[in-house]
Amino acid sequence: MGIHLALARRSRFNVLFLLACIASLLVACGGNTSNAASNNTQSAASCDKQTGFTLYSAIGYDSDAAKAFQKQTGIHVKLVDDSTGNLLAKISAERNNPQWDVTWFDGNVTMQTLDDQGYLLKWNSPNINNYTTQGMSNIPSDHAYYPTGLTAAGAIVYNTKHIPAAGLPKDWQDLTKPEYKNLLAENDPAFSGPAYPFISGVSQVMGGEDQGKQFFQQLKANGDKIFQTNDPTLNSVESGAREFAIVQDSAYYAAKKAGQPLGIIYPTSGVTSLPSEIGIAANSRHSACAQQFVNWVLSSAGQTVAINHDPTDGDTYFVEIIKGVTPIVSRQTDGINFVTLDVPKWASVENELKQWFHNNIVRQ
Repeated sequence: MGIHLALARRSRFNVLFLLACIASLLVACGGNTSNAASNNTQSAASCDKQTGFTLYSAIGYDSDAAKAFQKQTGIHVKLVDDSTGNLLAKISAERNNPQWDVTWFDGNVTMQTLDDQGYLLKWNSPNINNYTTQGMSNIPSDHAYYPTGLTAAGAIVYNTKHIPAAGLPKDWQDLTKPEYKNLLAENDPAFSGPAYPFISGVSQVMGGEDQGKQFFQQLKANGDKIFQTNDPTLNSVESGAREFAIVQDSAYYAAKKAGQPLGIIYPTSGVTSLPSEIGIAANSRHSACAQQFVNWVLSSAGQTVAINHDPTDGDTYFVEIIKGVTPIVSRQTDGINFVTLDVPKWASVENELKQWFHNNIVRQ
C-alpha cells in the first residue's frame, strides 16, 4: 500500500469561513466522553493492517513519518496533508461521519477546541513515560491529545545587515517605541497557525486579553504590517522592506540554514510554547491502528524520523520532548523563557479574539 497525499498543504483559507467551521463544532456531535470510553475499550481489538487508518496532518515531516511507520509495521496509512485551517474545516464538515482517525498539527489551543466539543478520544498512551519534564508539562489532564515537539509561536527575527540605529529590541513592549515605527511585520491568525498562539501568549504575559488588545493596537499605530504567513513575513525582512518580523522560531532556523542573513531575539518576558499535537478521533473506526501510530510517534523510532527530515523545512527545528532523541539539526534551546498557555482559557475566546484582530488590526 502506498501513501496517498491529498490536497495542497499550504492552501489559503478565509477567516470567516474558518470561524464558521470552528463555530459549527458546537453543534457537531463528533464524539463525547462515553464514546471516548467505548472506543478506548475497543482499542484492545486487533488492528487491520490492510485497512489501516487515515491521518489528517499539517506537519512538515508527516509523509516521512507515515512512510516509515507503514514500512516498519505493515499498517497502511492514508495521509491527507493540508493546512491546519483546511483540516479543521474538513473535520467540521464531516461531523458525525468522520473520515479521519488521527489528526496532527501545531497548536494545543486549537486541539483543545476539538477536545472541548468531544471530537477526540481520551486514552492513556503507554509511552507517556517517554516524555521529558518539559514534555510532561504540555500534556492535557484528560489525555485527549499528546505533544510531539515544541517550538516558539513567535520570536523577533531581524536582518543582520540592516540593524536600525535604535539597535535591537529586548522585549515585546520595545516594539511600540517611536524609534521602531514602520519597522515591524507579523502574521495574520486567519492564515497562520502559530499566529493565534502568539497573540494569546503575549496577552497572557501582559496580564490578559484586554492588555493584549491594547498592545496590538499600539503596534498597529506604530506601523505594524500584517502578512498572511511566516514566508512573506520573513521575506519582508530578508528584502529589507521591514527590519523586524514576529514569526514562529522554526521558520527562522530554516531560513538561516538556507543562508539568509538573519538573527533572532527571544523577548525576556517570554515566548509562547507551541507544541505540535496529535489526537485520535473519538469515533474512529480504526482506533487500534491509530493508537499504534501515536505510540510510535511518541517513541524514539518515530522521533528519529522527524529529526532526520529536510533541514530546509522549518518543522524539522523543534525542541525534542521525548527522551533519548538526539537532534540532527542545530537550534537554540537554552536561555528561552517558554510560557505555557492557559489552554482552556484561550481556547474559549479563540473565535472572538481572532475576529477582533481581523477587524481592528488587519483591516484598519
